Amino acid sequence: MKIAIIGTGYVGLVSGACLASKGHQVVCVDVDPAKVAHINDRKPPIYEIGLQELLDDVVPSNLTATTDLAAAVRGADLSLIAVGTPFDGELIDLKYIRTAARQIGEALKDYDGYHAVIVKSTVVPGTTEDVVLPILEEASGKKAGRDFGVGMNPEFLKEGEAIEDFMYPDRIVLGGIDARTIEHMAGLYEVFKGVDIIRTSPRTAEMIKYTANSLLATLISFSNEIGNLSAELGVDVVEVMRGVHLDKRFTPIRKDGERVVPGFISYLAAGCGFGGSCFPKDVKALIAHGVSRGSGMPLLKSVIEVNQAQPARMIGMLKHRFPDLSGLKVAVLGMAFKPGTDDIRESPSLPVTQALLDAGATVKAFDPIARHEAEKVFERGVEFIDTLDATVEGADAILIMTAWPEFRSLPALLSKTGSSAYVIDGRRMLAKDSVPAYAGIGLKVEPVA
Repeated sequence: MKIAIIGTGYVGLVSGACLASKGHQVVCVDVDPAKVAHINDRKPPIYEIGLQELLDDVVPSNLTATTDLAAAVRGADLSLIAVGTPFDGELIDLKYIRTAARQIGEALKDYDGYHAVIVKSTVVPGTTEDVVLPILEEASGKKAGRDFGVGMNPEFLKEGEAIEDFMYPDRIVLGGIDARTIEHMAGLYEVFKGVDIIRTSPRTAEMIKYTANSLLATLISFSNEIGNLSAELGVDVVEVMRGVHLDKRFTPIRKDGERVVPGFISYLAAGCGFGGSCFPKDVKALIAHGVSRGSGMPLLKSVIEVNQAQPARMIGMLKHRFPDLSGLKVAVLGMAFKPGTDDIRESPSLPVTQALLDAGATVKAFDPIARHEAEKVFERGVEFIDTLDATVEGADAILIMTAWPEFRSLPALLSKTGSSAYVIDGRRMLAKDSVPAYAGIGLKVEPVA
């Protein structure tokens, strides 16, 4: 198929590169000429594992980029809208969705043949049919269902694992206004064999996406609430969750005795909070949408409340050992909200680092990928270091904020240098007896000897 993808962020560019690698002809559209130039030069404007290799393979044979939306749409069988939907604290902002829909509609005025317009951006239930469809009809002068299709195809991509998730999906959700739209959408995924496909309405497809993210966020906040109580009771939440995970309903045991450990188990673990561009925004947006429809959404409100309070636990544990943080030398390990990405949006590291600066601490920080993004936030006050060993050298305290695999070498590094720095493990990556002085989320803070 010939596909136009509007937007070249994580969703748009990853989707475009993956579809191109499957043999489709893809044109990615962006308003930023610099981004377009980077893509056409095989230079990813975002960091995502494996994306460079994909662009090297598909540009320009199966994928090109342009600022000319109208030309891209007129040359395509199907358009995917993958623009941003920022959250303003109360509602998601649909201005980019509206603009894309209007420009696509105008391009369809003189389009001969059938074309499907598919929303891939995460939008609250009802957006595709109540916002996008009327704009398309008005701008094109044509009738949805008769002259063109309209649908919703949510993505389920984890940053840092987005290409793997796209190429080997666990499900494909096709939400269309009619059977013709859905069949047209299905052409995108004919090469994905053996995958469960849900054919449904756009509104249901939108709700599936929000429900999936809200459930995972709820698991995290539940685990953190249990972790906070465990610490007060003097038990270790890691041991508690290990016992919970062994429930056969969570980790089934095969007839051969082998235990199956599903991926969602990783969300049933206490830490310093979730972040990123999806969970915080999507949960808040669903809360706001629910409230506007008369549903109070008390559970999801508490999910956000628990998460917002979680980073402060790191500062609380630090102050237990060092009541006065002024002049304290602190190493912050990790700025990205999760390993495998340079995305720092809503990262727990941001409020923790700011609290350290406000308290007068001397802060050094290290992140193997997200340094440049973090430097934009902390233009002064934080010394960003290129290596892990140089970051922790001379530190009084070390805060692990992101579960980068290289941080597992910290015990050996501290042992080699003879450091007795106070390690606060916000991701429970390390064994609690692996360093001389240890504290962790979900573990009682021991009194100073």
